Amino acid sequence: MTVLQVADLSFGYGADKLFQGITFSLELGQRAALVAPNGAGKSTLLRLIARELTPDTGSVVIRKGIRIAYFRQSHELQAEGNVLDAFLSGFSEVLELRHALTAAQLAAASGSEADLARLSDLTDRYHIAGGDDLERRVEIIAAHLGFRPADMDRPVASLSGGERGRLQLGVVLAIEPDLLLLDEPTNHLDIETITWLEKHLAGLGGALLCISHDRAFLDAVCPNTMELGQRSFRVYPLKYSDYAVAREEDLARERELAERQEAFVAKTEEFIRRNIAGQKTKQAQSRRKMLDKLEAIDRPEDVWATAEKVRFRFAPAPRSGDIVLDARGLGAARGGRTLFSGVDLLIRRGDRVGIVGPNGTGKSTLLKLLAGVGAPEDDGEVKRGTNLCQGYFDQHLGTLDPSRTAVEEIRSVRADMNVDATRQYLSRFRFYGDDALRKVQGFSGGERSRLALGKLLLEPRNLLFLDEPTNHLDIPAAEILEEALTGFEGTVVLVSHDRRFLERVTTRIVAVREGHVDVYPGGFRDYRDNLEKLAAEQAAREAEERGAAQRGPARGARQNGAAAAAPRDEARSAPDDRGGGAKPARAVRRSGATMPPPDGGGAEDAAARRRAFESDKAAARAAERKRKRVKELEVEIAEGESQLAAMREALKKDPGGDWAKLAEAARKEQALAKRVDAAMTEWMALSEELGAAAGGGA
Repeated sequence: MTVLQVADLSFGYGADKLFQGITFSLELGQRAALVAPNGAGKSTLLRLIARELTPDTGSVVIRKGIRIAYFRQSHELQAEGNVLDAFLSGFSEVLELRHALTAAQLAAASGSEADLARLSDLTDRYHIAGGDDLERRVEIIAAHLGFRPADMDRPVASLSGGERGRLQLGVVLAIEPDLLLLDEPTNHLDIETITWLEKHLAGLGGALLCISHDRAFLDAVCPNTMELGQRSFRVYPLKYSDYAVAREEDLARERELAERQEAFVAKTEEFIRRNIAGQKTKQAQSRRKMLDKLEAIDRPEDVWATAEKVRFRFAPAPRSGDIVLDARGLGAARGGRTLFSGVDLLIRRGDRVGIVGPNGTGKSTLLKLLAGVGAPEDDGEVKRGTNLCQGYFDQHLGTLDPSRTAVEEIRSVRADMNVDATRQYLSRFRFYGDDALRKVQGFSGGERSRLALGKLLLEPRNLLFLDEPTNHLDIPAAEILEEALTGFEGTVVLVSHDRRFLERVTTRIVAVREGHVDVYPGGFRDYRDNLEKLAAEQAAREAEERGAAQRGPARGARQNGAAAAAPRDEARSAPDDRGGGAKPARAVRRSGATMPPPDGGGAEDAAARRRAFESDKAAARAAERKRKRVKELEVEIAEGESQLAAMREALKKDPGGDWAKLAEAARKEQALAKRVDAAMTEWMALSEELGAAAGGGA
C-alpha cells in the first residue's frame, strides 16, 4: 500500500533552485535513506513532505488516515510538563485521561461516592484506551534511550540539548507511525543506543524516510537509497555501501554516453560545415535535420563532486618521542558520581586510540585529562613525552567565535596570512566565494566543524585530541578525514560514536563503562567482536540459569535414579588393564541422540567428534528448554491477563467504605501487571532467539 507519493516537486529561494523534478513513492514497510552533501536540501525535502513548507511546483500526497511522525534536527520540544507527558504527547486522549485520572485519585481521598465513582469511571476509560500498555511501551523505549524511571517526572525544561534530542526521538517512536521521517536520528546517541535503534526501526511496519551521515546505520536500516541532486534524483534498491559502488558505475557509463554523443555531434557538424555549399549539400542538409532531432544527452550530475573537494592536510610536524603519554591513576567524578578511577594508560607514537562507551560515562572527561585540560579536582598524573605539538578539537566547537567571519577565525591563528591567502586556504574546506566572509553565527553545524578542523590544521601537530570530529560532517568529509588520519604520522586520541569511522581509523580501543575502563589492543572491529562474544556467553548463562531453576523441583526426584545408575556407569568406564584408560562404549544414547564409536582416525579425532557431539547436544537441550519456557510463559501471560481483567472489574465496584482493602487491591493489580509485562518481555526475547536460531540452522 502506497502511503506517500511525491510528484515533480521543486523548491528554491528566488531564482536558485535547491532541487527540481523530484518524483518517488514509499509503500508501507519500505525504508529508504535520503543522501546528499550538506546544503543540498535534504531537510527541506522532509519539511515539504511534512507540509511545513509549500513547494514551488509539484505535489505531495499522503494517503488518507495515515499517521505521520517527524523527527527534526532542531529538537523543537515544548518546555512544558514532564518527560512522561512528552512521551505521551502523541496520544492526546490518553494524556488527558491520565491527567484526569491523577486528579481523580487525589480527589478520591475524600471518600465521597461521587469522587470514587469518577475514579472508577476514569480508571475504566484509561484501561480501555490502552493507557497501561502505552505506558509500558513508552517505558521500554525510554530506558533504551537512556531515561531512567526517576527521569520520567523531570520537567522537560531541565533537559540538556542531547537529552531533548533523545526525548524527541522517543516521542516519534512511541507513536508507531505509518510514515516516519527521521532527520539525523543518531546525533547524541551512543553506540549501544544506535544498535538498539537499528533493530527497532528494522522491526517497524510503517514506511521510513531517513537522513543520516552514519554509514553503518544506513546500511543496517535502509535497504533503499535515494540520492538528491539539484537537477537529478536517483533511486537505488540498495543499501548505502552498495549504492556508493553502483552510482560510480552509472556515472562512468553516463559520462561515456555523453562524451560519445558530443564526439558524434562535433564530427557531424564538421562534415556539415565543409559540405553545406559543395557537392554534398543534400547530405549536409540531411545531417543538419538529424542533429536538430537528436535528443541531447546531458553530462550526469555528480552530487558528491563538490563535497569531495575537502582537503584535510596535516602540516609537517617534528617527530615526537616513542612514549607520547604515560597516564597513571586517572580518576574523575562529576555531580557526586565517580566516572572512573585508577586508570593506567600508555600511549606510544603512531597509536590511534578510540575512546568509546555509553553517554555520560566520562569519555570526554578522560580525553581532557589525557590532553592536560582536566578539572583541578581530577585525580592522577599524565607524563608527557618529548617534542610534542598537540591540538584539541572540541565537539562543542568552543574554539570558534560566533561574531567573527571565517577569514577572521583563520587569521586569529595565522596573522601572517593575508585575506586572499586565507580565502584560498578556506576553499580547501569548501568555503567558496563570499562564504569566507560570512559570520560563524550563521554557519550550519557542518560548516562550523569544517572551519574548526581548518583552524586545527594550520599549525604543525604530532598529537591530536579529537572529541566527536565527525558529528556534523557529511559522508564525503568524514571519509576524507578518515584517510587523512589513517595516513597521519603522529598520534591520535579520539572520542566517537561513528562505527565506520572507528573501524577505519583506530588501532586501539579504550572502553569506559559503569566506572570501569578497559583497554583493547585491537581496533574497533576486534572490540565489537569481543562484545558480541561476551553477550552471547551471557545469554547462554542466563538461559542455563533459567533452565536450572525450572529443573530444581524435579532434581530431588531424579537423584535416587541417578544414584542407582551410577555403578553401571562406573563399570562401563572402568580402567582397562591393558592401557590404563577407560574402555569406550560402542554407542552412548541420551535424549534420543547417538554418538558413534571412533572410526580408527585416532584419539584426537575421536575427542573432537565427542566434543562436537556434546556441543550439539548442549545446544539442543538449551533450545528445548527455551521452547518449554516459551510455552510456560504463554500460559502465564494468558492467566495473568485473565486475572488482571477480573481484578480491574473488582476495582470498579464500591468498596463499601473499606479504603484499606481498595488500596491493597490496587497494589496487587499493579504488581500483577508488572509481572505480566516482565513475562511478555521474556517471551519476546526467547521467541526472537529461537527464530534467529531456526533461521541460522536453515
